[in-house]
Amino acid sequence: MSNQPADFMTKQFEFTAHIRDPENQQVPAGIEPRRMKIYSDLFYNNIESFIRSAFPVLNQLYSNENWHKMVRDFFIVHRCQTPYFLEISQEFLSYLQDERTPQPEDPVYLLELAHYEWVELALMISDESISIKDINPNGDLLESPPVISPLAWPLAYHYPVHKIGPDYIPSSEPDNASYLVVYRDRNDNIEFMELNPVTARLLQLLNENNDISGREALEQIAQELQSDDPAMIIENGHAALQELQQHGILLGVK
Repeated sequence: MSNQPADFMTKQFEFTAHIRDPENQQVPAGIEPRRMKIYSDLFYNNIESFIRSAFPVLNQLYSNENWHKMVRDFFIVHRCQTPYFLEISQEFLSYLQDERTPQPEDPVYLLELAHYEWVELALMISDESISIKDINPNGDLLESPPVISPLAWPLAYHYPVHKIGPDYIPSSEPDNASYLVVYRDRNDNIEFMELNPVTARLLQLLNENNDISGREALEQIAQELQSDDPAMIIENGHAALQELQQHGILLGVK
């Protein structure tokens, strides 16, 4: 009796090792290979389908063989820290960032594209709620501190990840970065807005200091740009703030 728990754990490890890597790990003794294959296929196909649905563009950029090779490698080497299927995409992103050995078929923008696709799903399933307590939706965006929606994420990438797909594959890194804000709108749709560098910097300043007014942030930008016409920066920035509020990226002011 004293050996039974240890024997059972050994059998469990053999069972899961074969499920992860059926080509290199033997079928546990006493289990019919046909039955074992049912388990192996079931587990792998479930994981693969969740990853494919979470990263549809990435999936299209790989051949079928290379896609399954990558997913199988994730299945073998990564140890998930969550039991929830909806969080598998985050686990896959962690694998790409920290554990994947770069392969010849991997595009140079692999991590950026994967992160962008993960953001879309993360915002879709986020249980973050928007509260308008202590927020004035009709306040002056210049003279008061604007409030950014918790469901709006400003992002910056070296590659135009929002454009990449089978019909557009960049051959080299663009000269200019791509600035985006991905957000969940009032109808729970995931949208994105492409930003110019000034508006991206404006959102960054508002994120860093929730007590800074729109005018103060724009004045700082004018100083950083060494602008000869700060009034024009403030005027254009005010229009940008209003547009951001119209899309629900800004909720109003404190």
